[in-house]
Amino acid sequence: MQTCSKCNASSQDTASYCIHCAADLRKYSATAVALARFRANPRVKAVRVTVAGDACPVCYEALKTYPKDKTPRLPLEGCSHEHGCRCFYEPVLSEAAIISKVEK
Repeated sequence: MQTCSKCNASSQDTASYCIHCAADLRKYSATAVALARFRANPRVKAVRVTVAGDACPVCYEALKTYPKDKTPRLPLEGCSHEHGCRCFYEPVLSEAAIISKVEK
């Protein structure tokens, strides 16, 4: 299932447009928005596709780290899991963010 970032409605993996507001899911699905943000963030050097433990073979094949401009679109075409594609993106940062709190 795809989640529309505009109205939060769920649509089938194969849908191109949101069933509720007709937004283009290639641009406005939650995963498409996340990928666009990762690509625009200079601290993100790559994007990892992570899969569920019981993922289908198509999803397992996609389980790896990609250059930002070569990351596949989610949901993956050809996913055969009964609940649909459950892959998601994780950013790979170019530097570790360390936050320290100084107590006085």
